[in-house]
Parts: sequence; structure tokens; C-alpha cells
Amino acid sequence: MAEVTNTLGRRKTAVARLYMTPGNGAYLINGRTLEDYFPSEILRIIVNQPFALTKTEGSYDVKVNLDGGGIKGQAEALRLAISRALQEIDAERRPALKKEGFLTRDPRMVERKKPGRKKARRKFQFSKR
Repeated sequence: MAEVTNTLGRRKTAVARLYMTPGNGAYLINGRTLEDYFPSEILRIIVNQPFALTKTEGSYDVKVNLDGGGIKGQAEALRLAISRALQEIDAERRPALKKEGFLTRDPRMVERKKPGRKKARRKFQFSKR
């Protein structure tokens, strides 16, 4: 049985639970292929950035459970999970991944709506009369 690397990636409200095994570069995202799940070429590039940086394209099979958030948040959550898995497999890759910012969890979240306000900060329109 091949060694399975299990990592987690988050971005906004998106969560990527990743299971990576040595293989031939196959993706299975919520039971679908990479091209099927991310129809946009830009999102596929975002997902593959860690592999391109470490020159490991096509050497790992990726199985992912993606949940929550939008499609871009999910792609960035998956990038973080892949980066963490690559670093876990080989610690030598850490400096390169860290330099590109792929190991940094982006903490920016939507601010909650406050009571007595229209949105998080937007107040209701003031009427003098």
C-alpha cells in the first residue's frame, strides 16, 4: 500500500481535505476530474502552482474533498493543502514553497453583519426630515 499524505487547506470559508499518494498525476475532486471541477484555466493553474514550482507534475495522485466557499476560494484552499502535503513528503521543498507564499493561510474572511446596520459597516441612510 502506497503512503498516503493527509493535509488540510483553508481559504475564506472553503475547506480542502486532501489525500495524496505517489502516482501519475490523477485528480479526483468530489468524485470529478480537475478539468470537470475547475472549468477555468486560471483556477487549474492556481491548483497546479505547487507542483510546477517543485517540478513534481504528474508524480502524485490527488484525492480531495472540497467544501464551502466559492470556486476561487476552493482553488486556493486546495493549493495550500497540496503545498502542505509536498512539504510533509520532503522538507527540502519548504523554503521554495514558503518564498512563493504557498504555505501561508490567507486569514481574510467576510466581516459579519452588525445589528442596526445595513451591512457590516454600512449604516442606514440618514434622513434629516
